[in-house]
Amino acid sequence: MNPNGQETFISHLLELRDRLLRAVVAWILIFACLFPWANDLYTLLAQPMLAKLPQGGQMIATEVVTPFFVPVKVTLMAAFLVCLPYILYQAWAFVAPGLYSHERRFILPLVASSVVLFACGMAFAYFLVFPVVFGFIVGIAPQGVAVMTDIGKYLDFVITLFLAFGITFEVPIVVVALAVMGLVEVAMFRQARPYVIVGAFVIGAIFTPPDVVSQIMLAVPLWLLYELGVLVASWLVRKKTLDTAEADTYKPLTEEELEAELDRIEAEDKKTG
Repeated sequence: MNPNGQETFISHLLELRDRLLRAVVAWILIFACLFPWANDLYTLLAQPMLAKLPQGGQMIATEVVTPFFVPVKVTLMAAFLVCLPYILYQAWAFVAPGLYSHERRFILPLVASSVVLFACGMAFAYFLVFPVVFGFIVGIAPQGVAVMTDIGKYLDFVITLFLAFGITFEVPIVVVALAVMGLVEVAMFRQARPYVIVGAFVIGAIFTPPDVVSQIMLAVPLWLLYELGVLVASWLVRKKTLDTAEADTYKPLTEEELEAELDRIEAEDKKTG
């Protein structure tokens, strides 16, 4: 085995370890800073549900350790989201030296856009979807039934919706990446439009409560984001094609370039002569 290759591999492993350690330390530090407000963070997360409960309604904890561990989990999630840009920077700093310049120009905006879109998906769920979903759940409760949700079950439910809407908002990134890399043609995305619309409503029915409004609130953004991805992919592919054609087009030398080339040829002739 080549000693230089082995040393390079070990150095990469050491760098990966250091960058992972930096990311974890940053996550722990932010968690430690946010921990005193753990209960406030959970209250903020539970606000859409609390706002829809009847007068005097409250949430409950059915297990002994739940009142402690659930706010801690929420704080860990919040710390991870705050630390995410730094974590992604460490990942980028590790892989960037091994990429070509055109790959860096393509991947960096893609990663940044995916983070922004995922955050937009979570915000969309929190501010628009949660009030509708929880209003529906409380509204359909039979008379005489008090709605008192367990805080652990509530956390699992909202995490599921956060992931569903966050991943939904990643659809344009997937479409653009597949089109720009040449794996799928833009025309095929357009032809698949009817299937995407049906699939969007199926996904909405799976990941949301059984009311039409919340299903539409997931399905329609999924469809519109798909259309946005197709538009952006079409523009990028067309631009890439034009740039390639322009690069392959013959361009005559300018006078300065021609004189420099003649001087170079003359200098080589003198050396060989």
